[in-house]
Amino acid sequence: MSNLSLVVSPKSINKRLPGDLAMWFFILAELTVFSLFFIAFAVTEQFNGEMFHAGKSMLHTVAGLINTLALITSSFLVVLSLKFVSLGKNQLTVYLLILSIVAACVYMATKLWEYNQLFVMGIDIETNTFFTLYFLITGFHFLHVILGIVILICIAVNVKKGGYKESITGFEAGASYWHMVDLVWIILFPLIYIL
Repeated sequence: MSNLSLVVSPKSINKRLPGDLAMWFFILAELTVFSLFFIAFAVTEQFNGEMFHAGKSMLHTVAGLINTLALITSSFLVVLSLKFVSLGKNQLTVYLLILSIVAACVYMATKLWEYNQLFVMGIDIETNTFFTLYFLITGFHFLHVILGIVILICIAVNVKKGGYKESITGFEAGASYWHMVDLVWIILFPLIYIL
């Protein structure tokens, strides 16, 4: 009989979720709500194909693409900032977080412009079922972007004050939330604008 030994590398022992458990419960709850919105949208579209096709044709796909690129860029900058804060490079971390916030503001400005364009055409939340769901889902996401920006600002201020020297758990929690906001848009954009 041969001796079999279990080899456990130090890296596999230290695997953990970034951030704290409370943030992950919050993220899971938020993803559940968005999932219900997406399911409602997809099911309703099956029964109202022509209305949804007409509604999608009135949306600004280029604005949606700009929003997608802005949020992906912002998330990438947050990833870089997390790497640099762990290396103790606080000034670069703050700079990257500011750029991330600017990219998020591009999303907000573009989304507000898009809403305004719809309002100018006389389209609002009461126009039809498509636009009711469109405004509810994108508006709910917009509120999450605002909260995400507030979180990023708090993280940047904390880094500027010399925080996260002992632990970057709070930074990781905020970054995880921001990535959730980005992920939701990556699903939302094709579902509402393209498919």
